[in-house]
Amino acid sequence: MTVEPVDTVLFAEPGARWRAVAYGPALCLVILLAELATGSPVHWFALIFCAALIAGFVALQVVAGRRHVSVELTDGALRSGAEVLPLSGIAEILPPRADAKYEDEWESARALGELSGVPRRRTGIGLRLRDGSVVQAWAKDHRGLRAALTAALHTEENGADR
Repeated sequence: MTVEPVDTVLFAEPGARWRAVAYGPALCLVILLAELATGSPVHWFALIFCAALIAGFVALQVVAGRRHVSVELTDGALRSGAEVLPLSGIAEILPPRADAKYEDEWESARALGELSGVPRRRTGIGLRLRDGSVVQAWAKDHRGLRAALTAALHTEENGADR
């Protein structure tokens, strides 16, 4: 029996957190406690129904967020949403936007993942691939991803030289 080596995670953003599912039911619990404390009629059915409905909708959003806007960089690959790009396919990381008047070539490039562009509240990072094409990686913490990606590519280049 052989054990597959596990890639080390160098950077990760989950896209959405499961704790968000509890916010709606927690608010309904606060309302329930306020109704009990003030002696007003308790709206049991409405509060339970609203708590379940809010939790259900938010759970769907969390599943979608974790699937489509999560980012993970390992020592072997960059995963943006559902797309996995091997680090060996990346030729260089393009510099960040230099001047607001001039659009850098990578800002109009295809975003990694299955979405039509860089997800909201994320910032793109230009990557030139070994085949000459340009794509955008993206993350909320784009500076952290850029630093981790730079270090990972540097490590891979040094490992390839040996």
